[in-house]
Amino acid sequence: MIHQLRIYEIFERNKAAFHARFRDHAMRIMARHGFKIVAMWETKSAGRTEFAYILVWPDADTKTARWASFMADPEWIEVKRVTAIESGDLVGAIEDRLMTLTEYSPIP
Repeated sequence: MIHQLRIYEIFERNKAAFHARFRDHAMRIMARHGFKIVAMWETKSAGRTEFAYILVWPDADTKTARWASFMADPEWIEVKRVTAIESGDLVGAIEDRLMTLTEYSPIP
């Protein structure tokens, strides 16, 4: 099992629109593609607002395949198009990290 950490820079001016899109659309569409979200946080770092979440995957190949299917999903493409028109860019920089549990880590 592997975990994936995703960190999105989000903007105070349209933060509510970002959260609405993630909550009302992205999570549902991700679930349809087999995503398993562990938890989500909003953070502040170096003067910027960030949205961080952790996903769990059985292996790296599954992660890659499911991300590809999600990004190509016609509904997701349309949601992103419409929300960009309504609210502008909702995400700035994106950090993506693959995390592997150490042998001495408590099992989550």
